Amino acid sequence: MSNNNCQTHTSVAPEPGSTKNRKRVGRGNASGYGGECGRGHKGQKSRSGYSRKRGFEGGQNPLYRRLPKKAGFRNRFRVEHRILNMSDLDKKCKANDCVDQAFLMTHFGISNDERVKVLGDGSLSKTITIHAHAFSKSALEKLSESGSTAHVL
Repeated sequence: MSNNNCQTHTSVAPEPGSTKNRKRVGRGNASGYGGECGRGHKGQKSRSGYSRKRGFEGGQNPLYRRLPKKAGFRNRFRVEHRILNMSDLDKKCKANDCVDQAFLMTHFGISNDERVKVLGDGSLSKTITIHAHAFSKSALEKLSESGSTAHVL
């Protein structure tokens, strides 16, 4: 039983121009690679057994040694705050609401161990009482304009 769809090739030679002859060094000056065999005269790279280390820059102090061992500066005493804008408060709060940790947890998903800073982005059209760890100047101004009170925890 023969398969008529299968074509048989008589030659499995590579495409013309796809392969090159290997460089034969040390076979006389007529070959073009006699004498120093393409390595030039003397020097470290002309010797047998030469292998350059990764990152070697010819004796210059290499890049991996010029850069600092640890990147960046981390302030150990930095205090992280969750941001709460006036526009967020205006959307979620009703008139005369008391915004405390329980309110922040239920409406904004802010846990008890997170610190909260109120920023003055947006406007507040209601009167509220808010308890937070920090307030920006513009937030305090907008809170006083709307008749709200701010308590620093």
